[in-house]
Amino acid sequence: MKKIVLALTAASALAAAAPALAQPYGGYDRQDYRGWTSINQRQDQLDRRIDVGLRNGQLTRYEAGRLRNEFYDIARLERRYRSNGLSGWERADLDRRFDALSAKIRWERRDNDRYGYGYGYRR
Repeated sequence: MKKIVLALTAASALAAAAPALAQPYGGYDRQDYRGWTSINQRQDQLDRRIDVGLRNGQLTRYEAGRLRNEFYDIARLERRYRSNGLSGWERADLDRRFDALSAKIRWERRDNDRYGYGYGYRR
């Protein structure tokens, strides 16, 4: 009886893990086959981080505007790259630019610049 229960338990555990094992690179279902996040998902994440930082006061309107301009510049560059097909070099360039923008967003959200009473004036 114990052997049957043990065999059923092992079979059910394997059946539950099978969908995750069938996906490339251990289940990156929201990512492409190389384990990278897609460009559109990356843009959505960065846009959302700017919105949240502006909404909760971590970013000033000036900082958010500057970050958005850089975001739009990268989006225009991406459209230009995609017009001829996206090569590996172009994908790597976009990833590098997204990484730099992500670091700027992180920096600006943590620098404690705020508008409002009690925070003083900006230069």
